[in-house]
Amino acid sequence: MTAYDRNASGDLDEGADVIPIKAGQQEVRPEPGPLERKVASGLAFLRRRLTGDYEVDEFGFDPEFNSTLVLPLARAVYEHWFRVEVQGLEHVPEDGGALIVANHSGTLPLDGVMLQVGVHDNAGRDLRLLGADLIYQVPMLGHLSRKSGHTLACQADAARLLGKGELVGVFPEGFKGVGKPFRDRYRLQRFGRGGFVGTALRAQVPIIPCAIVGAEEIYPKIADLRPLARLLGFPYFPVTPTFPFFGLFGLIPLPSKWIIQFGPPVPMTEYEPSAADDPITLFNLTDHVREIIQQMLYDTLLKRGPAFF
Repeated sequence: MTAYDRNASGDLDEGADVIPIKAGQQEVRPEPGPLERKVASGLAFLRRRLTGDYEVDEFGFDPEFNSTLVLPLARAVYEHWFRVEVQGLEHVPEDGGALIVANHSGTLPLDGVMLQVGVHDNAGRDLRLLGADLIYQVPMLGHLSRKSGHTLACQADAARLLGKGELVGVFPEGFKGVGKPFRDRYRLQRFGRGGFVGTALRAQVPIIPCAIVGAEEIYPKIADLRPLARLLGFPYFPVTPTFPFFGLFGLIPLPSKWIIQFGPPVPMTEYEPSAADDPITLFNLTDHVREIIQQMLYDTLLKRGPAFF
């Protein structure tokens, strides 16, 4: 076989020192770069979205949507803004059902999103959070919440998830915790009527206490415009040092340092499932879990030190 080269006019000349590709050989192409891979992955994601070639579960959870869009955005805040540190991961089971019970704070419930990222990235599991009714009354927010793995905070949904061996997260303080004034920071509010304990008892899964330190400082709530809150149908309308005085810029959270601490599991197998119908058992276990998380908050606060350094 003769090798060729091009002369000045662009024609092929014989005699060039070029090794031709022989018959049967495959042309070696360079590996695509990071940008090319990201573009290809993005196009493939869009194609699956447009053709409906993706799966959601009975609660609306869309794993691909969550891992491709929601988690990367939340992870940037988790790693670079709040600098979250996770401790006590040995207490989070690698598989099987369990109920993570955490304190709730921050004026806006970013603690749930950060907890979800921490569990996913460090324990390798999807955390199915239980959310209040109000979240699902906001059309876009409710839809996004379901696609990222959240569902309504009711015993029926929680029982089905735990029965499937899922890791479920709940904030028993509800709006009382997330909307409390800054002067009450890191003081747990009432844990409801113990519904989460009844759910764990019936499913015979452990309760994993969790203390989240850092969320209290992101939007320090110094006042509550209750007439405006009632008008809008909100549980509260917060006034912080930056909101509403700085408009939309006031919605940027302060960059506090976070620690998420998991405690030893509280087993439920020591009780019969029927204990879920005993008010005294529910009260005692609820109070026990609350005391554990409160002590964990105090201990974790000491470990963290200053809020912004």
